[in-house]
Formats: sequence, structure tokens, C-alpha cells
Amino acid sequence: MKIVSLMMAFVGMFMSAAYSYAGDADAGKQKAAVCTSCHGANGVAMIPTYPSLAGQNELYLVSALKAYKDGSRSGGQAVIMAAMAQGLSDADMANLAAYYYSLK
Repeated sequence: MKIVSLMMAFVGMFMSAAYSYAGDADAGKQKAAVCTSCHGANGVAMIPTYPSLAGQNELYLVSALKAYKDGSRSGGQAVIMAAMAQGLSDADMANLAAYYYSLK
């Protein structure tokens, strides 16, 4: 019985963590206008050195944006992305992630 209770608690914590990143795809679409020059109008980059974001995992996108913002992600286009992420709130990041995820 204790094992079942522990598993339910773990599932509850996991689900609440997953939902804490739930964003508004429509708001993300509005915010994504500045992203289109590198990541494409529909999240599909036309330049091979820039990643396509369409269909990308939401949690990954949020964590990547936070890492760019706090400077813990480096390499590649990190300098550019750090500058882009500085003006984003947690809600903005969640909204962008929801938008790009919706473009599967």
C-alpha cells in the first residue's frame, strides 16, 4: 500500500511540473514574430545552421530558453539567443514553447 501511495505522489509531482509550463499557443504565435527570421515562419528554418522549432518538445524549449537567458547554455548561436531570451518572461517562454509544439 505504501508503494502505491508513493507512486501516486510521484505521478502527482510529475504532472504538476509538466503543467507548470503550459502556455498559450496563440500568445506564443504573437511573440514568435521576431523568431521567424532565423527559425522560419512556421517554425521550419530555411538556413541549415538554425534549428527548426516546429513540433519541438515544450519542456525542452522552455529549458533551452531559460539556459540561454541565465547564460548556462553556450556555443553555437548562444550569444544571439541570450540576447533574445533576456526580454522573455517565464510566461513568454511557456507561450512560445506551446506555439512551436503546436506546429507538428
